[in-house]
Amino acid sequence: MKRGSTLFLKTAVVLMGVPVLLLCIFLVPEIANFAAELYPDHTYLKYLVFLVMYAAAIPYYIALYQAFKLLSYIDKNDAFSQISVEALMKIKYSAISISVIYVLGLPLFYLIAERDDAPGVILVGLGLIFAPLVIAVFAAVLQRLLQEAINMKLENDLTV
Repeated sequence: MKRGSTLFLKTAVVLMGVPVLLLCIFLVPEIANFAAELYPDHTYLKYLVFLVMYAAAIPYYIALYQAFKLLSYIDKNDAFSQISVEALMKIKYSAISISVIYVLGLPLFYLIAERDDAPGVILVGLGLIFAPLVIAVFAAVLQRLLQEAINMKLENDLTV
């Protein structure tokens, strides 16, 4: 396969990391300060916001790195290999861990929504939980399909 055939997708993967980095730099401190202003007696809420948001960014970047590696394997004609299956597995686990982090942080979203009287914040929190779950299911399906294709390929190689 041509080396540049996945260049667009690699660029998209890199560009997916930029908005999250900007959100982590500029928006997360604002949200944390807002939470601290809503509950001046509980200043630790500010640090919980930092913990939830930055902890979710780590598996996000791991998943992006694995997607970039997967595209590199496709460029090298190693798409149907065990390393591609492992990359998909890591993407799946990263997406699951993002969902788990936001499930654990959902009470924090509830506290902010309750004090600010903004029920939409809960919906945003639920979206942050279910979007990575959809990605995890998709990665699991791709992982299984790829593993079955590899097994078929190995079986055909042995019969020839």
